[in-house]
Amino acid sequence: MAEVLNCVQAIAAAGSLGLDRLDAQLLLLHVLGKPHGERAWLIAHDRDPLPPEASERFRALIQRRASGEPLAYIVGQQEFFGLPLAVDERVLIPRPDTETLVSWALDVLPVGTAKVLDLGTGSGAIALALKHARPTAVVSAIDASADAVTVARSNAAALGLTVSIEVSRWFEQVEGLFDVIVSNPPYVREGDPHLASLGHEPIQALTAGADGLSDLRQIIADAPAHLEAGGWLLLEHGYDQAEAVGQMLREQGFESVSSRDDLAGIQRCSGGFFGGVKPDLRSGIKSAR
Repeated sequence: MAEVLNCVQAIAAAGSLGLDRLDAQLLLLHVLGKPHGERAWLIAHDRDPLPPEASERFRALIQRRASGEPLAYIVGQQEFFGLPLAVDERVLIPRPDTETLVSWALDVLPVGTAKVLDLGTGSGAIALALKHARPTAVVSAIDASADAVTVARSNAAALGLTVSIEVSRWFEQVEGLFDVIVSNPPYVREGDPHLASLGHEPIQALTAGADGLSDLRQIIADAPAHLEAGGWLLLEHGYDQAEAVGQMLREQGFESVSSRDDLAGIQRCSGGFFGGVKPDLRSGIKSAR
């Protein structure tokens, strides 16, 4: 039987495999059944021997992490916009940069029972964050993957949030008009060298043709038929795609087209409103421009 570790030895063992200290601490809290926010507990109990089964499990998990498996998949959870979301290899791991898209949507979302659609919801991160922040909004979400829809519905149930989540390839099964449509679609170019570091995540949720714009192009072309007059389309895209996405939006007739930066100061989201009227966001009334 392998030697039973204490917290200091466990962190050192993880470090010997190249893991950073934070990942090691989070994995250790996970095997001990403690919340990720209790890192101070590890310091206070750094010399306490771990239960033998926890030592064994920790060794197995740090090997998985060292092999490149994402931490979120190992622990089965990722926080997004303050919400704990269950994630696994059926869905992309929500990134902090996508919170930029949520914040923008909340800025333009009319008051009251505004209707929101999240295209390609994955784990449900964007849709659930919007519903949590704006309980009166009527939020719908779709994904082409039935597996992803299962994950998103499970997250909605766990959080007690009422969001309609259905299977659809973009707008194919979507009916009705929306005040805001948001999407973080695939936008990585096929063959992009960055894909090598994303091997555990579903490739169909990452790549979008030779230029990375095929899904964005389709969404922009089809969105006007699903927007209320003055409704907004907000899109996440690649680090170098803001100009191309902005041009497509303008060509399709969107107005007030602009981009917003992510946490690294990179233009990560672009959007505009459609229909010849500009929303009065304070009253929820759309007024003629």
